[in-house]
Amino acid sequence: MSVFVRAAFAALVACFICLAAAAETAWVKDDLRLNLRTGAGTEFRIIGVMKSGDHIDVLARQGGWTQVRSREGVEGWIPEGYLQAEATAGLRLASREGEVAELQEKFSALDEEAQKLRDANTTLRVRDVEQTAQVDRLSRENMAYRAGARWPDWITGAGILSSGMLIGWLLKTSSGRRRSPRVRL
Repeated sequence: MSVFVRAAFAALVACFICLAAAAETAWVKDDLRLNLRTGAGTEFRIIGVMKSGDHIDVLARQGGWTQVRSREGVEGWIPEGYLQAEATAGLRLASREGEVAELQEKFSALDEEAQKLRDANTTLRVRDVEQTAQVDRLSRENMAYRAGARWPDWITGAGILSSGMLIGWLLKTSSGRRRSPRVRL
C-alpha cells in the first residue's frame, strides 16, 4: 500500500506542477472607481464617479466617509480609506516616463555635442602639431641667422672690397706719375 500511496502522491505533485506551469500571469488593475454620493452612507443617491488619479479637495470627514469636491466643483461623499496624499503610481509613472523621454533627448543632444567637440579637438590637435612643427622650423632658421649664417655674405663683401682696394693700389703704383706734394683744388 505504501508504494501505491507514493505513486499517487507523485502523480498528484506532477499534476500540480503542470497546472502551475500552465497558469497565466496577470496583474490587478490600478483602476479604481468610487461612487460620489449626496451623503455619508450607501443609502444616499450616487451623483458621480471618482476615478483613480482624480485630484480632489477634502472638505470634511465623518463616520468613515469623506466629503470631497472635484475639480469640476461637484461636492459629494466617498468612503474613507481610498484617498492618499500623493498621486497614484500610474500618474507618477507617466510623469517619470515624460521626464525620462526629456532626459533622453537632452542626453542625445549632449552626446552629439560631445562628438562634435571630440572632432573639433582632434582637428585642433592636428593643427597644433602642424603649428608646433612650423614654429620649431622657424626658430631654427632664426637661430641660424642670428648665429652667423650670413658670414658667407660678409666674407664675399669683404673680399670684393679688398680686391677693389688692391686693384686701385696696383693701378696707382703702375701709372708712373709722381706724387705731387701740393694739394690741387
